[in-house]
Amino acid sequence: MSGVIRKAVFPVGGLGTRFLPATKANPKEMLPVVDKPLIQYAAEEAIAAGCDQLIFVTGRGKRAIADHFDVSYELEMELEAAGKLQRLEQVRNILPDHVSAVFIRQSRPLGLGHAVACARPVVGDEPFAVLLADDLIAGDPEHCLEQMVAAHGRQGGSVIAVEEVEPDKTDQYGIVRTRDGGAGDARIVEIVEKPAPEVAPSNLAVVGRYILSPRIFDELEKVERGAGGEIQLTDAIAALLDHEPVWAHRYRGRRYDCGSKLGYLQANVEYALRHPEVADDFAAYLRDFCSGLEG
Repeated sequence: MSGVIRKAVFPVGGLGTRFLPATKANPKEMLPVVDKPLIQYAAEEAIAAGCDQLIFVTGRGKRAIADHFDVSYELEMELEAAGKLQRLEQVRNILPDHVSAVFIRQSRPLGLGHAVACARPVVGDEPFAVLLADDLIAGDPEHCLEQMVAAHGRQGGSVIAVEEVEPDKTDQYGIVRTRDGGAGDARIVEIVEKPAPEVAPSNLAVVGRYILSPRIFDELEKVERGAGGEIQLTDAIAALLDHEPVWAHRYRGRRYDCGSKLGYLQANVEYALRHPEVADDFAAYLRDFCSGLEG
């Protein structure tokens, strides 16, 4: 059973209101963690997992994302003339030669399900990945999507990344119930969008990585609008359960919720402590700063 996933969809049409005013003119997906924007981390994860076509579903005010993945001849010429060859290589490798990028405009902000449905003309009739850049995941040792592609190769069907959350926070996530509670891949028998803790089927939460069967597009066409008048991807996945297996994959690694200010700050600190250019100096700064607080 093939585990090859060639196409990755990035829903990037959201307004990022939790980061206003920083996101008034700049997409939230372009917020940097140390020296790379969130969307680049997600794109690199997809490419590492074997995807060679990146599909960005954008909205108004998202031009910076397309510019980031485009060629900047003037910048490359200046870096080359200045002898900054390492920086030049970094810029040129943002989108490797074997990878293409497609940009689709989401005409109305009708939710995650609607954004995924917008990608249907490009995805076609093959399984595909969906990555939410807000969820920055440091896989251990492989990227989260690489782990999921391997699970797709084992199981087929659709695969959703999950993690356990505090029981009182189930109303912040899509929550799944699986056929068994074992580690690794477990077949999903129920999925509910943001249930209250007292009615949640478990505390196993969906995070921003999916491998989806193309049948999801048919289910998205039939889904009625849910909360906030939006088309919920969770509702379409719930309908998909009646036709095909959908697997919960407990990925190995650490997720940073960069849709929240605290999660974003945590990501910057921890990624800086692993960054080859600044790790030692930044760690020394943090030690001095924290000792000053204790004093």
